[in-house]
Amino acid sequence: MTEVLNHSHGQPRRWHRRTIPVAALILATAASLLLIGQSFVAGGPSASYPPLQPLLDAAAPGRLVSPPAGTYSGPVVISRPVVLDGRGEVTIDGLGEGSVLTIDTDGAQVRGLHIRNSGREHNRLDSGIKVRGSFNIIKDNLVEDTLFGIDLEQAHNTIVRRNRVRQQGGEHGLRGDGIRLWYSFDNRITDNEIDGARDFLILDSGRDRITGNLVKNGRYGLFIVNTDQLEISGNRFLGNDMGIFALESEGIVVRDNLIAGSRKAFGSAVGVKESSGVVIEDNVIVRNAIGITLDNSPYEPDTVNRVRHNVVGYNAIGVSFLMDRAGNELEGNWFKGNLAQVAGRGGATATASTWIANIWDDYQGFDSDGDRVGDTPYERWVYSDRLWMDVPMAGFFRGSVSLAVLDFVERLAPFSEPTLLLRDLRPQLRANIDQIPPHDHPLALVEGGITARLPAAALAIPEDREGTTR
Repeated sequence: MTEVLNHSHGQPRRWHRRTIPVAALILATAASLLLIGQSFVAGGPSASYPPLQPLLDAAAPGRLVSPPAGTYSGPVVISRPVVLDGRGEVTIDGLGEGSVLTIDTDGAQVRGLHIRNSGREHNRLDSGIKVRGSFNIIKDNLVEDTLFGIDLEQAHNTIVRRNRVRQQGGEHGLRGDGIRLWYSFDNRITDNEIDGARDFLILDSGRDRITGNLVKNGRYGLFIVNTDQLEISGNRFLGNDMGIFALESEGIVVRDNLIAGSRKAFGSAVGVKESSGVVIEDNVIVRNAIGITLDNSPYEPDTVNRVRHNVVGYNAIGVSFLMDRAGNELEGNWFKGNLAQVAGRGGATATASTWIANIWDDYQGFDSDGDRVGDTPYERWVYSDRLWMDVPMAGFFRGSVSLAVLDFVERLAPFSEPTLLLRDLRPQLRANIDQIPPHDHPLALVEGGITARLPAAALAIPEDREGTTR
């Protein structure tokens, strides 16, 4: 027996000599179990997954690489034109370092993979899938818990199809882009789902097609910068801070999209700034802070931006002009249930734009000859509305009783000359259903209400992780 002094009471304590080795053995065993357990945590500092790189290095060009089901460690680099098929049973874990999968060749295919756990360095563009070649195919993959989702840099003639990119956690500005294109041309981005990413970004690119995608819960549904000849059609942008925004771009076509739920203070479904030759047609734009924003556009002289046949409904502002420039043509649009149909910020009006045969639900006129065209022009005059148009902070009182009374008095006995905001010489009283295509044309919604032919899921605004509606 060994006596050890008990300092708390000043009395000797007795220990068996063999007690100390047993205690040491228990502590050593616990530490070993902790380390072993840590090594099997996905993405842990010493995750124990077999590497996938040797299988790819051993494959000849053109071969199919189909690994057995399971989880493999990254990062992985494809440097020759092979087909990597995970069949929905293979996971690649990047272990929190760099990009998980990099395609550094032409003519490769990556499909059916679960990609996860990239690094978190913005300056390195740590991504789930990074593409640095042309004529590649990326399809049917799940990319989650990565900084950037799918990144194409100087990648041309590439197909990105039916992928799901999911990002969560942190402010939007600290996340990466769900899909990013930089200096990439003639690509097809189709039928993908992006949830919770910062932006869907296309930068310094051209001739790309963006079709059939679902983008939700992000900052910019689609952010286009210095890009020409882009087609954006058949997409759904739901619950993003901003829908589609084009900056310093030309020849952008925005067609047949559903854009809803951009409800931030200046959240616009479609924004066009210093861009020319833009076509915005046949879209359904509902339940946004602003439907369409036109700012210093068209930018190039002798060019025209065309806004036609869109449903612009139930927004706080239908169309907002930040600068009234000639060259914008708005034809055949249906304005329904907007708090303000048109607004001019900073003293701007919309009189320099051309308004042709639009449908206004607040038109106060007659159709004496039954030709579905109003007998008198639709005119929008600005009275007290100029307060919140010129002073954005005053928008807090928009719709209040006090501002409504002030507007009524101003219209009854104007204290100053009202400002003409717009004039549509031939306003349509209702859609001519017989003269438009019957298949899901936005104007066909006029007869049965704006949501009559849209599925409920399409108009449902996504909820954030806390369960509150955005």
